[in-house]
Amino acid sequence: MTATFFNRLGAVVILCWLAVGLAACASFAKGDNNRHNSPLTSGVVQGLRNMGSAPERGMVVRIFKQESVLEVWKQTASGTYNLFKTYEICTYSGDLGPKFKEGDRQSPEGFYTITPGLMNPKSAYYLSFNTGFPNKFDRVNGRSGSNLMVHGDCKSVGCYAMTDAGIAEIYALARETFKGGNTSFQLQIFPFRMTPTNLAQHASSQHIEFWKDIKEGYDYFETTKTPPVWDVCEKQYIFNPSSAGPLDPAGLCPPSIQNAYVTARQQADDAALASQVATIQQAAAKQEAEKVALQQREQAIGGFFNNVGNMFGGAAPAPTPAMSQPAAMPTTSEQRP
Repeated sequence: MTATFFNRLGAVVILCWLAVGLAACASFAKGDNNRHNSPLTSGVVQGLRNMGSAPERGMVVRIFKQESVLEVWKQTASGTYNLFKTYEICTYSGDLGPKFKEGDRQSPEGFYTITPGLMNPKSAYYLSFNTGFPNKFDRVNGRSGSNLMVHGDCKSVGCYAMTDAGIAEIYALARETFKGGNTSFQLQIFPFRMTPTNLAQHASSQHIEFWKDIKEGYDYFETTKTPPVWDVCEKQYIFNPSSAGPLDPAGLCPPSIQNAYVTARQQADDAALASQVATIQQAAAKQEAEKVALQQREQAIGGFFNNVGNMFGGAAPAPTPAMSQPAAMPTTSEQRP
C-alpha cells in the first residue's frame, strides 16, 4: 500500500515537472517569436526623460561606416534632436562608398526614409528594418539592389549587422516612435564623419563628389539639430528645396532654403578642405621629388663606377671588403688543460 502510494506520488511529481518544463519552453518560444514587441527597459525610458524626450517622439538614425557606429537621435521637447545612444556596428559589407548594383556586396550610403512598412518583425536575423534602398537618388542613377537591411546576428552581405541586443533596442525605439504618430524616421548613412580632415584624406576617391553632395545634409543636421528635408533633382540630392511637392529626379533643381549658420559652416569647411588638400598634395609632391632625387643619385653613383671600370678596361673594381677583426683569444679558464 505504501509502495503504491509513493509510486503514484512519484508519477504525479514527474508529470508536474514535465508540465512546468513544457510551459517554460512554450513561454520561451512565444517570447522569442514576439520579440518585436519587447518593451523598452526602464533604463531606456528614464534616459529619454532625462534628455527631455520620450519614446513616442521623433527619431533620426545616423550610420558612419569608417567609425562602425550607429547613432540614435531623439526629438526633445524643444523640437530639436539630441543624441540618445551610440551602438557599435558588428559588421558591414564592402568599402567606403555607395552601393551601385545588385550583388556587389556593398552597403549603401545616402539619405533614406524609414516607414512602418519597412520594419521586419519576423527577420531571420533576429529583428531588422529595410534601409529603403534603392531610393529616388539610387533609381535615377541606375543603381540596383534589394533587401538591404539593418539587422542583428552579426552577419552581413550588403547590410549593416548589429548585435541582437542592439537591434532589439533600436527596433523598439523605432516602434514606439511610430506608435507616437510619426509616419517615418530619417536614416542618414555616411562613409565617415564629414569633416574637412576626413574628406581631404579621401579627396582622390571616385566618390568625392557624391560625398560632398550628402555633406550638405550632414551639415544641416549638425548645425540645426533637425533633420533636413531631402529630395532629388539633376540626379543629385537637394536639401530643403524651396518648391513644394516631389521633384523630378532628372529635372532642374529649384533654389534651396538657406540657413545662415549652415552656410557659414559650409564656407568654413570648404576653406579648410581646400587648405588641407593643398597641404597633402604638397607633401606628396615633396615625397615624389625626394624619390626622384634618390633615384638620380643612385644612377649617378652607378655611372661613376661604370666609368672607372671603363678606364681600367674592364669592370669597375669591387669595393674592398672590410677586414674582419681577429677572434679574441680565450681566457685562461676557457683553455683546454
